[in-house]
Amino acid sequence: MHTAITPFALARWKSPKTPGEPRQYGWTGTSPEFGEVRVVWPALPHATSAVVTEVTGGHLPAARFETRGLLSDLVSKPTLNRATCRVDGRLVAMERNRWAVTHRGRALRMRCMGDDYRLTALGKHAYRLERLRDDEDPGVVVTAHETGVGSGRRVTLRAAGRVLPADLSLAALFSGVDRSVLTRRGAVRAGFKRMFSFWAETTY
Repeated sequence: MHTAITPFALARWKSPKTPGEPRQYGWTGTSPEFGEVRVVWPALPHATSAVVTEVTGGHLPAARFETRGLLSDLVSKPTLNRATCRVDGRLVAMERNRWAVTHRGRALRMRCMGDDYRLTALGKHAYRLERLRDDEDPGVVVTAHETGVGSGRRVTLRAAGRVLPADLSLAALFSGVDRSVLTRRGAVRAGFKRMFSFWAETTY
């Protein structure tokens, strides 16, 4: 069901330290229309060579974004490289142009539950998720902006148009994903970081 939503914020969250277990991080908050929203990474169950972010809560379909591969053990959040995404257990098709110059050109394009989406970076701390217009629906735009520092960090979600539950699950999900490659500068930094991390790990 399409619903107009009130802007709401997700607050920074982290789990207590547990010996022998990776510490979890995330965002938590409440949408007046959809109830509790919880974003967690790395989500359980922990697995070798995989890192997962998960969205649960309220009236939203569960969503998971997973990166697998050798370098997944060296990052705290899943990245857009070698990734899979599922919403309500259904696979989301994803593609992007790694060589595009503009933010729009580098956007992540997705197909989820019969709808087409585009995720575009608005900068290091902000992004826009669009469910694209079709013959039956005018679409919607959900923007997310991260503000604050330390324990006072927040992600505020706003929508222009009427959202579906899957729209909000996807929008919240990407607050727990490394989106740096959606900008050209961020892609260069991410590449150097991965190379350095891999070198450090293999020479330790």
